[in-house]
Amino acid sequence: MTVDVLTKDGSKAGSVELPESVFGIEPNEHAMYQAVRAYLANRRQGTHKIKTRAEVSGGGKKPFKQKGTGGARRGSSRSPLNPGGGKIHGPKPHLYTIELPIKVKRLARKSALTLRARENNLVVVEDFSMAAPKTREVASMLKAVNLEGAKVLMLLPKVDETIVRSARNIAGVSTFLADKISAYDVLNHGKLLIFKSAIDTIAKSFGEEGGDQ
Repeated sequence: MTVDVLTKDGSKAGSVELPESVFGIEPNEHAMYQAVRAYLANRRQGTHKIKTRAEVSGGGKKPFKQKGTGGARRGSSRSPLNPGGGKIHGPKPHLYTIELPIKVKRLARKSALTLRARENNLVVVEDFSMAAPKTREVASMLKAVNLEGAKVLMLLPKVDETIVRSARNIAGVSTFLADKISAYDVLNHGKLLIFKSAIDTIAKSFGEEGGDQ
């Protein structure tokens, strides 16, 4: 697939061929579903906890005598049947971690990238740098390439704190290293803004697997 390469002013600077092994496969919906499900599950802390009757303080003394009250017998005021007592069948701390095979993760990433390319929601810009962080400059660039107001994922070939700091105050815009993204990151943003040199970074991140699909 061939796409135009734009400058940060929005003018066309040429074109680039997207690797078919990454941006031209048949999207696998189930792999993307599994990847998103695992990503969201792995973010959960799983620290929810209630106290059972064995853990609630107090309750050492029998609340009232066994017979003669006309009521049910009570051995402890911490019974789950009483106000302030322990809870029955409540949540306990546990992990929600879901482990996926590496091949499924890679297939999901490729499927998500291919999906955005097919939807024409992928924009490639020439690499540029900034002398100092300026949010206005990045906002102007997004407007020039018709991405103003969209939920955009900017993929950088390497760490660039100046660009990251310039973009972080713009609502809906996120910056990531191109070889560190997940399928969730791609699917959670409607538009992709990729630096030209980041295309090779993405392809290399799949290693030998890059040409398998």
